[in-house]
Amino acid sequence: MAGIGFELRKILQRDNLLSMMQAYTYAAIISSGSWVLSIVGILIIGFLSKAVDMGSDHVTQFQVSITYIIAASLILTGPFQLSLTRFTADRLYEKQKDLVLTNFHGVALAVTGLCGVFGLLFVLIFFDTESVLYRILLLASFVLLSNIWIATVFLSGIKQYKAIVALYMLGYAITVVMSVVLKNWGLEGLMGGFAIGHAVMLTSMWILVLRNFPSDKFISFEIFNRKLIYPMLLWIGFLYNFGVWIDKFMFWYTDATSHQVIGPFRASTIYDVPIFLAYMSIIPGMSTFLVRMETDFVEYYDKFYNMVREGGSLQLIEEYRNRMVETIRFGIFEIVKVQFMVSLVVVVMGEILLPWLQISTLYLPLLYVDVISASLQMVFLGILNVLFYLDRRFIVLCLTGGFAVLNIILTYISLWMGPVSYGYGFALAMLATVLVGFAWLSNKIDKLEYETFMLQ
Repeated sequence: MAGIGFELRKILQRDNLLSMMQAYTYAAIISSGSWVLSIVGILIIGFLSKAVDMGSDHVTQFQVSITYIIAASLILTGPFQLSLTRFTADRLYEKQKDLVLTNFHGVALAVTGLCGVFGLLFVLIFFDTESVLYRILLLASFVLLSNIWIATVFLSGIKQYKAIVALYMLGYAITVVMSVVLKNWGLEGLMGGFAIGHAVMLTSMWILVLRNFPSDKFISFEIFNRKLIYPMLLWIGFLYNFGVWIDKFMFWYTDATSHQVIGPFRASTIYDVPIFLAYMSIIPGMSTFLVRMETDFVEYYDKFYNMVREGGSLQLIEEYRNRMVETIRFGIFEIVKVQFMVSLVVVVMGEILLPWLQISTLYLPLLYVDVISASLQMVFLGILNVLFYLDRRFIVLCLTGGFAVLNIILTYISLWMGPVSYGYGFALAMLATVLVGFAWLSNKIDKLEYETFMLQ
């Protein structure tokens, strides 16, 4: 998200309550816009489909199908996302702008091939009674969404934040409209509306990329050159997304906590709804995190390294280093404070929300645990963000890998122990990773001046 701080600082310079509200709203949309708009779009389709009496079974099958598409596409494209961002940043720094578009096309081709083959094999092996049209639309939606994640990351890297939000709103507006227009086709109509909306979204993103990076050459694959690729970033992208989703898959494929929906796709109502509400609750924290880290922290980060490069005095270097530490602590404290207040609201509203969603209030403890887990994940992202700024890729790799392993082990134990322990696997894995991350980050900050000079 480097670069968005300039936009936020412009808004905050007006120094009034309205500008502060505008900055935090803008940060919330940018930091969680694509994810929130995706979920909201799917929910709107579900509500409209029920309103026009399409059938609750078709709506549930559609929503579960899209959830699996989102999970699988994020996990499979995770290795490409960070690598493409870093490659693009390096080439722009080296004034090799002509390589940006061609390698974007190279990554898009690789993602299309990988996800296309994986999706085709999955559809052919695990689906047998579903219609051919549903399978085709499922595969098409999977490939489209995978490419959209790549395009979104790429456009974020070149600071096209407003365009991203606008295109997501356009795409999901078309998705909702087309799903209602095709309602007579049932499940296939819903999937068709989703595919059409995302095809328009991806095409619009591609046009925006072409406008920003004209090139005489169409495609190249320098990004896969061993001298230019960062293997750690590949693993970090995969392990983070895998770690975030693995506990959901474990609940989906445990008989005691799930039920079959369509083909091999299963759902866990007792786990899915609370975790969804928990993730919605971290939007204020994400907004706070983005404003604090991308304005105050980045400002002192730039000043610190400028002083190092330009031969500034030791006193100034230490001052800016201390300011960086203060902004890190204050930023994480702000996240904790905001999430604590949001958690209190969820605790108060939980007894109303769960019955409204037709879930027993016996699962209120699970909702509370999930809210804490999501809040810890927000803090974890803050730690990773600072470590990425300090270019400590090995530490990030260890943290994401450790989190994925812990989530598998502890979620398995929680499932074995029964309903009273559901959700604690993800929460404890997140807590342990955050504590280790804090210790590691503190150590690196303490040695920042030494390592900055000695690694040159």
